[in-house]
Amino acid sequence: MSTYSSSSQDSIYSAPGPRQYAVVTPGMMSNPQSISANDKAQLLSALRTHRVNTLTELRRIERIFSALNTPDVKEPMTTAWAYYVNSNNLLNELRGLTKNYPFSSECIEEAKWQTTEDPASTRSSNYCWLVLSKIKNKGLIAKHARLLAVKPTMWGGRTPTAAGVEKLATACINEWTRALDQMLRNWSTASTSGR
Repeated sequence: MSTYSSSSQDSIYSAPGPRQYAVVTPGMMSNPQSISANDKAQLLSALRTHRVNTLTELRRIERIFSALNTPDVKEPMTTAWAYYVNSNNLLNELRGLTKNYPFSSECIEEAKWQTTEDPASTRSSNYCWLVLSKIKNKGLIAKHARLLAVKPTMWGGRTPTAAGVEKLATACINEWTRALDQMLRNWSTASTSGR
């Protein structure tokens, strides 16, 4: 049998099937203080190896770790949030929610810059929440929607009318705001876990 055959079990080209695992189990969520040391180690490993890359899963882990309130979980959680934002996972999730008018990467970049320059950003170790809050509180959506709407590339190289710019900016503002609000709903209160 050829080593290139797809039926060969030992082929260098055969890939194992998808690994199914649940990072956060229902039992962990119902009583976070009772998770085992092994479960906690698996959660920390998932954070450190970036196996968790959605806002929902990161929030689930953050809720469990908040209930545990042990110092050994702060650094991995903080690092995981920074990785989530800086590796464009936040942008990808926002763009998944904004199919008609893809969310502006420039808006996120400005929010990241403003967050790192803001001395008050030390009030939370959750970089994602800080960036999303900065977008909302500083009116960055309206600013970047208008900047996008006046770009000639959005109009096939022709000069847009004022009414056309306003219509496009409004459409972007509405869709981007819905996506931002949906993401922020993952926090019932402000994320204030200290750094």
